[in-house]
Amino acid sequence: MEKAKAQTQQKQKMSGAKLLLDCLHKQGVEIIFGYPGGSVLPLYDALYDETNIPNILTRHEQGAVHAAEGYAKATGKPGVVIVTSGPGATNAVTGIADAMGDSVPLVVITGQVTTPGIGKDAFQEADVLGITLPITKNNYQVRDIEELPKIIHEAFHIATTGRKGPVVIDLPKDMTVLEAYAECDNVVHLESYQPNTKPSKLQIDRLMNQLSKAKKPVVLIGGGVVAAEGHKELCQLIERYQVPVVSSLLGLGVVPNNHELFLGMGGMHGTYAANMAMMEADLLISIGCRFDDRLACDPEAFAKNAVIAHIDIDPVEIGKLIATDIPIVADAKIALQQMLETTVDQPDCSEWVALCQDRSQQHPSQYQDSDEKIKPQKVVEIVGELTKGDAFVVTDVGQHQMWVAQFYPFSFPKQLITSGGLGTMGYGIPAGIGAKFGKKNRSVVVFVGDGGFQMTNQELGILNIYDLDIKFILMNNHSLGMVRQWQERFFGERRSQSVLDVQPDFMKMAEAYGIQSVKITEPRRLDEQLEAAFAMKGSVLIEVVVDNREHVLPMIPAGKPNDQMLGVD
Repeated sequence: MEKAKAQTQQKQKMSGAKLLLDCLHKQGVEIIFGYPGGSVLPLYDALYDETNIPNILTRHEQGAVHAAEGYAKATGKPGVVIVTSGPGATNAVTGIADAMGDSVPLVVITGQVTTPGIGKDAFQEADVLGITLPITKNNYQVRDIEELPKIIHEAFHIATTGRKGPVVIDLPKDMTVLEAYAECDNVVHLESYQPNTKPSKLQIDRLMNQLSKAKKPVVLIGGGVVAAEGHKELCQLIERYQVPVVSSLLGLGVVPNNHELFLGMGGMHGTYAANMAMMEADLLISIGCRFDDRLACDPEAFAKNAVIAHIDIDPVEIGKLIATDIPIVADAKIALQQMLETTVDQPDCSEWVALCQDRSQQHPSQYQDSDEKIKPQKVVEIVGELTKGDAFVVTDVGQHQMWVAQFYPFSFPKQLITSGGLGTMGYGIPAGIGAKFGKKNRSVVVFVGDGGFQMTNQELGILNIYDLDIKFILMNNHSLGMVRQWQERFFGERRSQSVLDVQPDFMKMAEAYGIQSVKITEPRRLDEQLEAAFAMKGSVLIEVVVDNREHVLPMIPAGKPNDQMLGVD
């Protein structure tokens, strides 16, 4: 008893706010994105003296979470967010849901009213646990200050292991001012949370034996390979067995675009070669890809003649959308390592590879250039050349997102930072800022449409404060482009609320934020003006007025099989 008392006295007594910061230090947190308010004032008061973990004051809580997502996607480290109670927490919900959809590791600390006021409709109270339960891996509400260290370490553990994702810690104000003898302990053991990372040897053997007999094998890769950092093993596998590879949107960059076995992105706006390969395969090996409806547009007709092998860290995803013959629950990198360690005969699929490569050459991503209007695809191509395919590329959501996926020359994993699962307009600008904080010495380019730009452009206010160098490509087609495209193709060209005829002067907006700007309207000057803009030091807003009748093609109509593509010559 006396020994325990002596150990307690040796511990430093500190407030909940300082205890939280101490725990963040021990988690290796480098940066916080946040916005203060009444319920987190004690926490921000503690941050006032903090020198090693800067808080980036975004201009909106949604921007804070998207910035943390961009940081997490670029670095692989968990993003950390602090927001206040009530509207602060509810403004963060879109970003939290986005992170859940794309398996992005986040720890979001939401302020809450004092413990006695919870459930009494206190000022700026919201049921954060109830609101975020469906869109987080886990959420907590701190009711005992001595539990705070344990909760923080559990939150980081859950966010960064298994299928990564967001965790919310709801922190009542009194928990930040109360003091306690407590210490941060990095040891975490949760009986109910033990994600499996190692595959079954029997299932790996089954898969490799099936590969050795395949005549038309295809590997499908998704964001799970990126998260597991299994790109090197993936390339070794496809090169050893000469298997064509297709990527989801979030898997782009795992295999360089110029790799001879890479067929491009599959799905609704994927390449002809990629979609036909999946539909005609006799063995489809999906690694870290969940077969969402933008990839497998008609699940009933998808890869009907193929043996389906699905490797995924999340057992819930296996068999959820596509019937699976060889299910393997495992971390993608570990599974790939075991596949490489299992030696089988080389499959005889040279004719299949030749067919897939011929389709890639005969039906590349293409567009009709013009001397009268700037084609958005050409903008992406030129930016790819100017950056030598080596920039971190961030997009908002819409047509420009798909053109970037089709025409930027991706060359490394984590390179594309975009909102895939939730498709969140307004994601691009703050995510690009977060990516730049994570990769300060790398080039970051943000592609954004005129619709998404007007949702979160206030985050441009951060740029000069931190001397950030980001090139923003504003694709202005005076439309909500993807909505307009669907209306023009499937709704008799009835453009209901999708045309943005009246817009602000984006050049004056850039001036108001103190950043350089260029407006490009002439097709003949596109190359030289883009080159000049990229040569400028510091952040630049580059508005390019593009053809507003251009459609993203190929396109698979919703619910149609992957081999029924519009716009394929």
